[in-house]
Amino acid sequence: MKLLHVDSSINGANSISRKLTKDIVAQWMADHPGTEVQYLDLAADTPSHFSSDAMGFRLPPSTEALTDAQRRENALSEALVSQFLAADVIVVGAPLYNFSIPSQLKSWIDRLAQAGRTFSYTENGPVGLAKGKTVIAALSRGGIYSTSEAGRAMEHQETYLKTIFGFFGITDVRVVRAEGTAMGAESLANALQTADECIKVLATSSFVPESAEAAA
Repeated sequence: MKLLHVDSSINGANSISRKLTKDIVAQWMADHPGTEVQYLDLAADTPSHFSSDAMGFRLPPSTEALTDAQRRENALSEALVSQFLAADVIVVGAPLYNFSIPSQLKSWIDRLAQAGRTFSYTENGPVGLAKGKTVIAALSRGGIYSTSEAGRAMEHQETYLKTIFGFFGITDVRVVRAEGTAMGAESLANALQTADECIKVLATSSFVPESAEAAA
């Protein structure tokens, strides 16, 4: 089994989402020994933002038709989407920045969203091609958004991640939230305790990769 551990917070050792992903991976490894882990720090190694050159993978494959810049962007996109597709489990750390995800994380997702790789268009609409994976999203929020209709309308973090991974065909998207982390020491402690309890449940749930199901 392969696990891809992705962080995106810019706050380094002070990051709550990084603490959550670290704890999730540790819990997963304890319950699934032998899992191969790859780590991707998007704050330290940020993919360039999507551009016209990065759209080169939509052009004919002939190298003569591509510029040097498009070839470089293609190589980056190919490396990232191949790494993602090779993983059975993806643990994603996503803090809430200005009601949404970090731009570093969005840049990574833009590289993954490739027709023919993670989804396809059909006469009945788009179909996800990255089925059979588990995503565990570790979300940190300074305020509390999940307990009110107004709060849920303001956050475009959890909703976006569920939408995009669902678009890729992933139906097993699990969420660990630590919210209210900037509302005082007691609120922070409660948020971390709630997240820790959630991790013990979500990261120990049974998992059988689609390939194993097919072979059984």
